[in-house]
Amino acid sequence: MRPSGWRRNRRAGTAVAAGVKVEIWSDVVCPWCYIGKRRFESALRDFEHADDVEVVWRSFELDPTAVSVTERAAGPSDAHARRLAAKFGRPVQEVQRMVAHVDETAAAEGLEFHQDVSVPANTVAAHQLLHLAGERGVQGAVKERLLRAHFTEGEPLGDVDTLVRLAAEAGLDADEARAVLAEDRYLADVRADVAEASALGARGVPFFVVDRRYGVSGAQPAEQFLQVLQRAWAESRPLTLVGDGSADGACGPDGCAI
Repeated sequence: MRPSGWRRNRRAGTAVAAGVKVEIWSDVVCPWCYIGKRRFESALRDFEHADDVEVVWRSFELDPTAVSVTERAAGPSDAHARRLAAKFGRPVQEVQRMVAHVDETAAAEGLEFHQDVSVPANTVAAHQLLHLAGERGVQGAVKERLLRAHFTEGEPLGDVDTLVRLAAEAGLDADEARAVLAEDRYLADVRADVAEASALGARGVPFFVVDRRYGVSGAQPAEQFLQVLQRAWAESRPLTLVGDGSADGACGPDGCAI
C-alpha cells in the first residue's frame, strides 16, 4: 500500500488519479474492527495492485461517553463481560459466550484476543493521535499498535502516558504526541470524521468506503473486499490510446484525414 499519487495525461494535460483510495471508519476498542482490518489486509495481499491502494483510517467512537480506566487489570476476570451485560441488558453467561465466539473468530484471522484483561477507554485521544499519525505517514502502524495493545495486551488506552508510549513505539515522536493530546489539536477532525460517517450512512463499524463509490459495512470475508477492490480498480483506469495518437483514418470538426 502507498498513498495514491497522480500522473499526468500528456495529451490532454489533465491530472488522473492513480490507484484506489480506501477510507475505513473504526474504533480502537471495537473487536470486529480489528477482525475486519485483518480480513481487508488478506484481500490486499491477493490484490495485484496493492501498492497503488491508499488506506486512510477515519475516526469513530463507539461510546463517546465512556469513562476511561487508566490502569491495567489485575488479571483475567469476567469484568468485561459484566460491563457488556449491564450495557445491553443481557445475562452475563450469554455475553461470555458471545465474547468467546468473537475471540475464536479473531483467532481464525491470526489474532490473539484477551478481552478478559481489557479495560474501558474513551478513545477520543487515541483518534487524535491517529490523525497526527496520518500526517506523519505512520497511521497504519499506530492503528495496529493501539488495537493490539487493547485486545491482546490489556493496555489502558484512556491513559495519556500509555498512549504516548504506544504511539512512540509505532513511529511517532513522543513529545509531539503528548503536545497534541494536551492541546486537543485534532479534536475537530475526530468530530468531523464521526459526522461524516453518519452522513455516509454508517450505522456501525468497521465501515469501508472505496473511492467514494462503494461502501462495505462490517468485517466481511476477504473475498468480498477483494471483489470490491478489483471493481474499483477497473473503473478507475483511464482510457489508453493505442498507436502513435495520429488522427489518420478519422473524421473531426475540421474534416476527415486522407
